[in-house]
Amino acid sequence: MRWTKFTIDTTEEAEDLVSGILFDEGITNIEIEDLLPVEALEGEEYEELQPDRGEDDGTSRISFYVEEGEDYGALLERIQIQIESSRAFADMGSGHIAISSTDEADWRNKWKDYFHSFQVGDIFIHPSWEELEAGHEKDVVLQIDPGITFGTGKHETTQLCIKALGKYLQGGEKVLDVGCGSGILSMVALKKGASSVTGTDIDPACVEAVRENLSRNDLPLSAMNCHIGDLTNDPKIKASVGGDYDLVVANILADIIIGMIDAIAATMKPGAVFISSGIIDFKQKEVEAAFERAGLTIIETGEQGEWRSVIGRK
Repeated sequence: MRWTKFTIDTTEEAEDLVSGILFDEGITNIEIEDLLPVEALEGEEYEELQPDRGEDDGTSRISFYVEEGEDYGALLERIQIQIESSRAFADMGSGHIAISSTDEADWRNKWKDYFHSFQVGDIFIHPSWEELEAGHEKDVVLQIDPGITFGTGKHETTQLCIKALGKYLQGGEKVLDVGCGSGILSMVALKKGASSVTGTDIDPACVEAVRENLSRNDLPLSAMNCHIGDLTNDPKIKASVGGDYDLVVANILADIIIGMIDAIAATMKPGAVFISSGIIDFKQKEVEAAFERAGLTIIETGEQGEWRSVIGRK
């Protein structure tokens, strides 16, 4: 399969802004290439090897992929307009968008240069091409290989959810993962003792991605049910998903969280916890207001870089 690759020339200063623009367009899997040194996440052991690529010059290249043959003209126009309108807030660089093509096999091999094992709390995530070294006997270990459609768990929003799952899962919970993607958060929940996990997503590709990742991590396929459709307006999905969940997690865009909040609250039993992330900092107040309108009491917020999590209880 061939993919069209789009690369935005920007700056390190604008990385979060450009990422937010792409997130708002539904593009959640991106590559960021810059010369910033890799630093440890606060309070965690996190080590990643990278080659010496020279002195940091402040530039950044942010890439995303679209399946070859899809119409992308209107998408690029919207992205370009938002980049230009963001110049009042940060140095956006040239904002030029380069277009190239790549084979899926080439794309996957390229990941091996940049994706290495990493730690989030007591969760250790590693790709299949890296041997699991000693010293992780007490960690929850997940093997994840990057894919075109879904991410690896390395993004700040996913890590915020992983940390919250570690805090609020006690064992035996019935969990709902809204926008489950490749099932990373679902697998964390299962490894942390959830009795069952139900996932929803609008992308049919998630079914195979979830199946592959469950098998790769020695988790039974029966441990997770995956439903394709929109929980907000599809009666069949609502009926299939049901309710009475102890914990709901959603790593999706702020505007989608706001639009889905009533449907999500309806799946929760009294006392249940909703962990949400995918929220750029300037959208946090809107999400908090939506929680309150839906009858959820905000019990915690988190932040990592420009991204936020909002956690509420019914």
